[in-house]
Amino acid sequence: MTASTTRRTTGLRSRTAAVGAIAVAGALLLTSCGDQTDKNTDSDSASASAAAPLADKLPADIRKAGVIKVGSDIAYPPVEYMEDGKAVGIDPDIAEALGKQLGVKFEFQNNKFAQLIVGLEAERYNVIMSAMNDTADRQNGVDSDTGKKVGNGIDFVDYFTAGTSILVQKGNPKGIKSLDDLCGQVVALQVGTTSEGIAKEQSKKCEKDGKKAIKLQTFDTDPEALLRLKQGASVADLNDFPVAAYNAKTSGGGNDFEVVGDQIEAGPYGIGVSKKNTELRDALQAAMAAIIENGEYEKILKEWNVTDGAVTEAKINGGS
Repeated sequence: MTASTTRRTTGLRSRTAAVGAIAVAGALLLTSCGDQTDKNTDSDSASASAAAPLADKLPADIRKAGVIKVGSDIAYPPVEYMEDGKAVGIDPDIAEALGKQLGVKFEFQNNKFAQLIVGLEAERYNVIMSAMNDTADRQNGVDSDTGKKVGNGIDFVDYFTAGTSILVQKGNPKGIKSLDDLCGQVVALQVGTTSEGIAKEQSKKCEKDGKKAIKLQTFDTDPEALLRLKQGASVADLNDFPVAAYNAKTSGGGNDFEVVGDQIEAGPYGIGVSKKNTELRDALQAAMAAIIENGEYEKILKEWNVTDGAVTEAKINGGS
C-alpha cells in the first residue's frame, strides 16, 4: 500500500488524476487502519475477559486499582508465612488463584491476629485472609467470652475446613491424649483464636468436673506459643490441624513436636469482608466457586498436603 501511494507517475496520468488517486488511497489506508484498531481493541478486550472472566463482578474502585489488600497474621505456616520477604502458603496460593479469576493482585499486609477485624472495619485493608474461622460470633460482632456486642460483625466467604489439634512435645512426655488431660496444666496458644475459646471452655469444664482449671498462657503469635512448648514451659499448644501437622513434621527436623488425639470442633475458614461491601463478597464467592470447578483449588491443597480440609462449595457465612 505504501509503495502505490509514493510511486512517481509516467506522464500518461494528469496531476489531477494522480492527486485523486492518492486521496482515494489515503482514505482506504485510514479506513483499513481504523478497522484494524477496532479489531485489536475488541481482541484485547476479549483476551482480558478470558484471562479474568469475573473482573466485572468487582467493585469499580478495586477493579481500577487492580489490587485487593489483605489483612493477615503472616506467622502461621503452612497457611501463611514469610519466605524471602514474601507471603507464601495455602492462603496466598488460593488468593493468587482467585486473583486470576478477578483480574487483580492480592497484597498481604502483616498484622496481629487479634487486630485483624478492627483493621478491616477501619478500612485499612479490603479483606481478611488468615486462617480465620467463620463463626456466628464474628459474623455478628460479638465477644465470645462476654457475649457483648463489640463491632459490626463481618461476612465470610468459606474456603477451607479445619479443626483444632493438640500439639505436644515429641514423645508426649506428659501423656496428653485429649482436652480432659489439660486440666490443671499450662497450655500456650495464640490470643484471639478459636483455639483460645476452646481452651477456655475446656477450663470451665475442668472446674465443673472438680478438677483444676487450665493455666492459659496467650501470645500475640503462634511461634511464641510454640517456643514455650518446645522449652517445656507448657504441656501443649492448641493449633488448627494443618498448622499442628506442619510443625510436627518440620520443627527440629520432626523431632520437636507431635500431634495427639482427634481434631476438635472442625469448622470453616472464611475470607472476611465488611458487611458494607457485599459486591466484593459476592465477587470473591464467584471466584472461589470458579477455582473449585476448574480444579485449581484441589491442585493447591494437594501441593500442601491438606486435601482433607477441602470444601466443595463456596458458602457465605456457613460457620456457626
